[in-house]
Formats: sequence, C-alpha cells, structure tokens
Amino acid sequence: MSGSTQDYQNIFHWAETQKDATIPSFAVRKNDPYKYQPGFDNSFESEAIPGTIPQGQNNPRCVRFGLYAEQVTASAFVAPRHTNKKAWLYRVRPAVAHQGFVDMPDNNDTEANFLPINPRVHLSPQQVAWLPFEIPTGGKTDFISGLKTVAGSGDPTLREGIATHMYMADQSMEQRAFVNSDGDYCIVPQQGSLDIQTEFGPLYVQPGEICVIQRGLRFRVSLPDGPSRGYILEIWGSNFELPELGPLGANGLANARDFLHPVAQYEVKKEPWEIVYKLGGKFFSSKQEHSPFDVVAWHGNYVPYKYDLTKFVNVGSISVDHIDPSIFCVLTAKSRDPTAPLADILIFSPRWDVASHTYRPPYYHRNVASELMGLIYGEYGGRSDEFQPGGVSFECGVVPHGVAYEEFKAASEQTPPEMQISKGAIAFMFESSRPFTITDWAWNSDKKHEHDPKMWDNLIDNFSTHSKEVEEIMAKTRKMELK
Repeated sequence: MSGSTQDYQNIFHWAETQKDATIPSFAVRKNDPYKYQPGFDNSFESEAIPGTIPQGQNNPRCVRFGLYAEQVTASAFVAPRHTNKKAWLYRVRPAVAHQGFVDMPDNNDTEANFLPINPRVHLSPQQVAWLPFEIPTGGKTDFISGLKTVAGSGDPTLREGIATHMYMADQSMEQRAFVNSDGDYCIVPQQGSLDIQTEFGPLYVQPGEICVIQRGLRFRVSLPDGPSRGYILEIWGSNFELPELGPLGANGLANARDFLHPVAQYEVKKEPWEIVYKLGGKFFSSKQEHSPFDVVAWHGNYVPYKYDLTKFVNVGSISVDHIDPSIFCVLTAKSRDPTAPLADILIFSPRWDVASHTYRPPYYHRNVASELMGLIYGEYGGRSDEFQPGGVSFECGVVPHGVAYEEFKAASEQTPPEMQISKGAIAFMFESSRPFTITDWAWNSDKKHEHDPKMWDNLIDNFSTHSKEVEEIMAKTRKMELK
C-alpha cells in the first residue's frame, strides 16, 4: 500500500492492510506523519523531554525546567472516579497569560440557540437534503471563519443539546487557535486532510477518520491537501464514550485499542497569536505574545483523540431481518434521560450483508430519533434521492421514511442478499433523541432540496388484489366462531 488517502478508501476493512500477516502490522496510515498512544478513556501521559512529569504529585513547588503546572477539568471535582475528566499540563507559560477578551463580529452563518422561539431557526417535518456545499476559493477562509451551522437542538448555556455544522476552508490557521467553550467537537473530514495542532500534540486526520476535541482545549487546523470540507457534531453537557456491547460480548464495533491520542510536542515562539473563544455561540478574541502550544508534558484522561473508521468491526444478522441501526454506533453521548442518548455517531461502511427471507433496504419506519446523514466518500445505496459526498440529508423524528417503491419491489423479488455492500464508501449518521431545528443558513441555501413525496405515489395497494382470498378466510373464521 503506497499510503495515499485514496488507497485507504479502496479497502474493504483495515485488515487488508496487514496482508494476511506477511508484513509487520501497523496501526497508523502510512501517510500519517505522527506517533500516537492507543486506548479509550485511559489515563494517558506524554512528555517531550524525558523526566519532566512530576511523580507522586501533580503540582510541586517547583516543576522541572521552570515549567508551570496547569489543570484542565471537565467535570465536577467530586464526580465519581469513572466519570471524572481532567488533565495536568506542564507548560512554558500558563494559558492565563493573555491580554484579555474582546467581542468579535457575529457569524450569522453559525447558530447555538435552537429553541423554536428563535426566529433564526425553522421547524419542519419535511425530509430535507442538501447538495454538497461549495468550498471557498479566495484563500481567505480558515476553519473558524468557514464554520456553518446546519441544525441542532437546545442551547449550550442549558448544558444539554447538540449542534451540527459544516466547515469549508481554503486557508490554514496561521498564528491563530480556537477554543470551543461550549462543548465537544467530533470532526469528520470529507475532502482534504486536517493537520490539527493541539495542546497535547498533533493529530493528522484524513477522510475516513474522525477526531474528537473536547470542550475548552485549544487547537489549530492546517490544510496539508489544500481546500477542505467536512462535518462537525457538537455536544453540550456530555462527553463521547463507547456504546455498551451487551450480548456482543467483549469485542466488536469500535474497539478501544483503535482510538489514538497525541504525543507531546511543544513549540516556544515569541510572536503575536490570536485565540478565538466560542462561548454561548458568540465569538471572542484574545491576544497573546507567545504560542499557545508550549506544553512540554501532560497526563490525564481528558485528551483529544482520533479513530480510523476503516477499523470498525461490523456486526449484523446472520439469519433473518434487517437489524436496528444501533449496530453501527461508533460513539455515543449520554443525555439526562437514561434510556435515550443525547447523540450517537453511526457509520455505514463496507460489510457483508447475508440474510434469508428478507431484503436489503431498510424497512419503512418512523424512528423516534432525529437523523442527519452525510457521505464521506463513495456511493451510498440507502438513500432514494441524490446523495453526494459533502452533502447532507435530514429526517425529523417520528416522520415516516423509506425507499421508493421501485427499490422495495426489486429487493423483494430478488434472492435473499449474500453480498458485499457499501464497497469503497463510508456514510455516517448523527442521531439524537432530541428534535432538531434548522438554521437560516441551511434553510435558505440554494443547495437545499426536499425529498419529493411523489417518490412514494406508486406504493401500490397489493392487499386489495387478495380480496377474494381474504373473504374466504374471514367466512371460515366466522363459521368456526359460531360453533
């Protein structure tokens, strides 16, 4: 494998890269320039200079090399041990060394308040989709200025909710960093890789991979492949975790060992930097005269990470029926309702589909969940409308949906499936128990189109053709009841 992004899009699963154990195994794509630490929800540690992290305590009177100790907490101090999120950073200058905050102009293409009383959002039961959004070409739009919000629910100041965004950028962030003070980001590149510098070290994230950068952590996005586009799921008041496996047992879906965390890498530069903070959906700017990425060592369990979607271990039916989409869940985030998640991240990647007495397309359904889908690459067969890489499809909770009659009829008449599906493709779904509202930016976009209800007009009434047979059955039933 030469190691280009395209090479990894052509594989059926990561296992193909191991070439049946004829080569030394490797955990990171060949074109990834960085090293990582594997695991999920571990307590990690990393030091760019050996012997930096103090042992036996976190905040000694003197840290080696004159560094400053700084703690980041993401949970209440008294939170139970298994939910307590924190990290200790040992840095050249603490984050408090800045020149204050000033308001930035509102970005009218982003939104944080999705309550229906907000006139900038729209409620609709209609199934809506968007063609791929244009990537800017002027060379002046970075990751921050290229953020656009599609839909969401709640408000970050209420500490529970969700937002979905697109980013379209054609410029790297130069001497500029970003902090999302509202919630956690799951970033899904669709076109172009992202070289993300974090306080904990770098992450190289390509189409087919995702990364999570938690609330309050600083990062900078560079575009090694030029103009880039992708999706973001933002959650408020919760953190992403692995779904429980239940009867699957110990292994399957996204395995913990496949999540990769950065290794410490610092820079000491005396130059002007801008740190952009997002708080309550508003943007604020803070200036400082040194790099914010001067962390020499760190330890903790509140650390950015990435995951390669080609490593996902699909499971499914091996007898009958189309299984619920929970089997495609990569990450989940809890809500205050113990029976319903705030958000699930599902993927639909290459896999075998083998079942008897059933058919491949999803059955007609009315899910309680709101569903927002995107396509990273390839062709996805689960949509009945035009669905392209970089596009978006949205379906409101408990609104009926399913494939057109022609697709249902063809599948019903075919031999039960025994085939590879989604070859060379990865689609994803952001799913939530909460109802979404749609932003002005998305609602008024010229890329928006609605699912045409006429696609279901020819869902014919097959039942009535059996009227004579039904009458005979019912007549026999009445006779039996009178005896």
